[in-house]
Amino acid sequence: MYNFDVEMPTTVADAVKALAREEAQPLSGGQTLIPTLKARLAAPSVLVSLHGIAEMKGVCKNDAGQLCIGGATTHATVAAQAAADYPGLASLAARIGDPAVRNRGTIGGSVANNDPSACYPAGVLASGATVITNKREIAADDYFLGMFETALEEGEIVTEIKFPIPQASHYEKHLQPASRFPLVAVFVAKFADGVRVAVTGASENGVFRWTEAEAALSGNFSAEALAGLTLSGDQMISDLHGSGTYRAHLCGVMTKRAVIAING
Repeated sequence: MYNFDVEMPTTVADAVKALAREEAQPLSGGQTLIPTLKARLAAPSVLVSLHGIAEMKGVCKNDAGQLCIGGATTHATVAAQAAADYPGLASLAARIGDPAVRNRGTIGGSVANNDPSACYPAGVLASGATVITNKREIAADDYFLGMFETALEEGEIVTEIKFPIPQASHYEKHLQPASRFPLVAVFVAKFADGVRVAVTGASENGVFRWTEAEAALSGNFSAEALAGLTLSGDQMISDLHGSGTYRAHLCGVMTKRAVIAING
């Protein structure tokens, strides 16, 4: 490690001011950033901790019936407090990493980092959620731009995420046992006006919507509706854990399993 300053703001406004310092970087749960610093892949001169900002924590429902989750809310808290209103999302949170990760990692940090194998981006995109920052509101379809890339601007903080609650949902995850990241995972959300399907862990471009599966399931919500649908392995991640072709195949398998789970 190396020397750096740490700021501990207690309000979003103070955090924004601290991030205006040269080479400042926000620190949420630290589950990605701290290992990155240890490996010397990043070297900010200032870390601005978001952990002490109470207004960025908690889970509640708003008047529009959306589930609102503060950006500094831990995975463990989402798993416990979202279960009654959005069980599919709570199940996703409950299976992230291990207990240490779930008790430190935050939803805002995960969404801001947009790791191509992270769990939350699939839940956010499949839900058609809205990412709230200190500056604006960003629809999920406009937020995720590519691997480790989002619509966030310099100094912008994810303060809250608002989730429309679907009629039914399920997150199906093929676990990579060493890292506990999904090798491929699919979140299926069934709404009154259609179905949304988001895939994580598979594509070189990060999380994406499988629109062909959405169209098929919106017309007939059954595993049989997915028969014959395939994805190309050309732009899928290929590594020692699995080829692009294998990951493309898993997209179909995980989607079918999610639909079967929803239908009981």
